[in-house]
Amino acid sequence: MFYEQRMTVPDSPADLRAEYEDDLAAIVDDRGPATVAADTDLEEATLEALAAGDSPELTLEAAAEIQALAEGTPDAETIVTMALEHLLLGMSTAVLDVDAVESDLAIEMDAKEIQQKIEGRAPMSFAEFVHIQYVIADGAP
Repeated sequence: MFYEQRMTVPDSPADLRAEYEDDLAAIVDDRGPATVAADTDLEEATLEALAAGDSPELTLEAAAEIQALAEGTPDAETIVTMALEHLLLGMSTAVLDVDAVESDLAIEMDAKEIQQKIEGRAPMSFAEFVHIQYVIADGAP
């Protein structure tokens, strides 16, 4: 699950995102896109695309809404909080600051923007989360 602490990552951010999207798609497949749409703020078409193996644009909060529907998981707000806290914890473990994360990030974000997103002061897309998590986990000892 994407909100858990990562100490290892696959070969690329794309592989990491595919891993998480497979988990989310399994939830959508299990419950059905219409049911998930009714239980979240997501459109059914987005959920159908996810279930079909596409990578629709999601926010971190939207991914958390889907994840929260799985058996034994916390609510969406708690999932987002845990995910962000694990990024901060991972930065401490890997002895990284936002400038170091920025220098290894494969997408265009500056250090201030990364800091705001990790602290929850700015919205974060699921793609941004995955890229940041990848850099942090990849830098862990």
